[in-house]
Amino acid sequence: MDLSLDRIRAYRARTYRLLPELRLTSVEEAVAFVEERGFVYFWPIKGVEMPSLWAAVAGDRPVADEHDDPGHKTWGWKDGSLDKKWWYYAKVLRKKATLIALDVAPYFYALSENYGAPEEDYLDQYRRGAMTQEARAIYEALLREGPTHTLALRNLTFMTTSEMGYRFNRALDELQADFKILPVGVAQAGTWNYAFIYDCVHRHFPDLPERAGALKIGEAQRKLVELYLRSVGAAQFGDVAKIFQWPQKDVEQAIQALVDAGTLVAGLTIPNQKGEWFALADF
Repeated sequence: MDLSLDRIRAYRARTYRLLPELRLTSVEEAVAFVEERGFVYFWPIKGVEMPSLWAAVAGDRPVADEHDDPGHKTWGWKDGSLDKKWWYYAKVLRKKATLIALDVAPYFYALSENYGAPEEDYLDQYRRGAMTQEARAIYEALLREGPTHTLALRNLTFMTTSEMGYRFNRALDELQADFKILPVGVAQAGTWNYAFIYDCVHRHFPDLPERAGALKIGEAQRKLVELYLRSVGAAQFGDVAKIFQWPQKDVEQAIQALVDAGTLVAGLTIPNQKGEWFALADF
């Protein structure tokens, strides 16, 4: 069975809100957009197919360098939302800035290295070599001190030198991607009077571990793949693997389970395009 690239592009123009009449103009519409899609990127990511808040506001164009570009109203929405719990915001998918609907966040959390004891689980990760020394230092500082901005965190963890800057930022990304910390505000600190305030996920969203604990890994993966397909309409195996970065077997099992349930149709092709595609059954 053949698909059409034009049809896929038309579908995404609607779900990504790229059409002028569908563009977002307020933060309320932005929150509704994230809830509708389940999860989106904050900025578009080159080579990765997924909706973004930027494109839903500014259209399908590169992120502008000019600070006064109308599309950059998204920056204010994001910063203003950090302490309001309108959505879950952190560097999650591919360690890039991601907005996740609150009812979808437990599915992501269920796939993390968190097993119900946030103040203890990390020690097992560290002993297994699944957490860096820098990440452990940052996490323990936040456990001990509570919400702290990045400059203070660097002082608390003795990572103040320029040489340690890369390791510090890498550890922040690592902890966010594993749902251990997230930005919860902005402080007027540093050279630019702008620094994220971080806190532990289980303190900012205390019900999240329990909600995620009721989910099985396969169930969570199927839910996230289905939501992704509801955004993009049709995809190839590599698209899903690129977004979620799960083991190949997990991606295969999630897709096959959705095919077996009749949610997806597999074995599709696009003229003059290589490889097999799958799409929503109601696409």
